[in-house]
Amino acid sequence: MSEASPAGCRHDAVVVGLGYVGLPLAQAAVRAGLDVVGLDTSEPVVTALSEGRSHVDDLTDDDVAAMLSAGFSATTDPACLGHADVVVVCVPTPLGRDGAPDLTSVLHAVGAVADRLRPGTVVVLESTTYPGTTDEVVRPLLEAGGLRAGVDFHLAFSPERVDPGNPVHGIANTPKVVGGYTPGCTRAACAFYGRFVETVVPTSGTREAETAKLLENTYRHINIALVNEMARFCHDLGIDLWDVIAAARTKPFGFQAFYPGPGVGGHCIPIDPNYLSHNVRTRLGYPFRFVELAQEINASMPAYVVRRAQDALNEDAAALRGARVLLLGITYKADIADQRESPAVPVARRLLEQGACVSFHDPLVGWWSELEVELGDAAASVVDLRRAVEAADLVVLLQHHRSYAVDDLAARSRRFLDTRGVVTPGERSERL
Repeated sequence: MSEASPAGCRHDAVVVGLGYVGLPLAQAAVRAGLDVVGLDTSEPVVTALSEGRSHVDDLTDDDVAAMLSAGFSATTDPACLGHADVVVVCVPTPLGRDGAPDLTSVLHAVGAVADRLRPGTVVVLESTTYPGTTDEVVRPLLEAGGLRAGVDFHLAFSPERVDPGNPVHGIANTPKVVGGYTPGCTRAACAFYGRFVETVVPTSGTREAETAKLLENTYRHINIALVNEMARFCHDLGIDLWDVIAAARTKPFGFQAFYPGPGVGGHCIPIDPNYLSHNVRTRLGYPFRFVELAQEINASMPAYVVRRAQDALNEDAAALRGARVLLLGITYKADIADQRESPAVPVARRLLEQGACVSFHDPLVGWWSELEVELGDAAASVVDLRRAVEAADLVVLLQHHRSYAVDDLAARSRRFLDTRGVVTPGERSERL
């Protein structure tokens, strides 16, 4: 753990939460010459960063070392909050058991800020949440000590737009949406982000900025559900949906390609739209039908994959019970190690429930995997990919990492089911 800030030492910014959102944000600010401190509750994360080791796909160890050389420090001591000109909160907001947003981490972080809030500080929430959170939840906590938002300190919401693994768009060149509690709050937050982001987009207020993030991900959620549903009836009708999408995307206007898959993963798609749906139900008393239908369709895809696995085995007069099924790629996105909400977990669980013997391989997952945490020894990791492929009764490609020579793997397989549309269809290989 790094030491707390010396008395009187000021920081341009303290970033609270050093995960997939906070750490790249801190890096962009440091690169622009800002004095940045990263605050996290995880001792292992802080220790690793202080030693120059990254835990985030988008940053290498060399990137972290460069940040440290430029003055960045990481700490678990919230005392640094009292020395910050700007505090940016980038903590997780998962769904609770009742489907409502779980703001535990936000409340903890904001409480720590409130205890050390000074006049003139700019406080920005980046954690995705439902409309009204910044004004109705965050503001009262910060004002409990007597300071007033928009008068004594600035308060804003700015949705994160981090796309892990994206080689083109990062923090600096992705437009930054910012909505403040007052126009003055908006200007103060925009001025901060303008120091290291090329384009800053102000909104009318915090609710508009909060809702913009949810609209972005709800748009994706619904369109993914559309193609997932089309995948089912196109298969039943003998239509190659992948060919259909390839043809449709040649239209230069009015169409954006989305693709089916074994389910949706990460934080954004399977979780964020539910914030809006839950907010509409609890506040307005009626459902957000598009979101709820999309959630139903996307959540059913793991079961559909298992059904297609059974159909593939039936071609060899084999049962799913007792079959050796190898899953390839267990991260939620290609070529990154992030396993958050990966559909590999529900797919593996359903296969096990049907009596299959499940193993998996992923070149990006090291000693820890979400499958092993969730399923224990029931799902075994394999090291020798070629041998495992040749021994399996069925190989299922769940994630297409670049290192997978898919057609070669399919040629070595007894049966190959591709949920990502990349294999060349053949007698013993098929696409979802």
